[in-house]
Amino acid sequence: MIGYLLSEVHPDGRSKAKLLRSVGFNETNLDILEQGLLSIAQNQDVNEVVISLHGVKYVIKGDLQTPSGGSVSLLTVWIIDNGQEIPRFVTAYPC
Repeated sequence: MIGYLLSEVHPDGRSKAKLLRSVGFNETNLDILEQGLLSIAQNQDVNEVVISLHGVKYVIKGDLQTPSGGSVSLLTVWIIDNGQEIPRFVTAYPC
């Protein structure tokens, strides 16, 4: 996660890092970010299901509570890879 969502140099992650860092996320509170993303996946309805060659993707919208005391609306994407049963995080972006 630090190499992507909080990376200020990752080609796809740097704009997300700018947003997440601006609301208080950093290397010292990765657990809060991870738990917030998991909470969205566990507590919100699936907005879209996309079947791909790699598996089934689930798009879930939710509000991420931030260390600064606010919230950010995000679309999160999870995938259950072919042959697997447990979803894994793919990406998140503001909506």
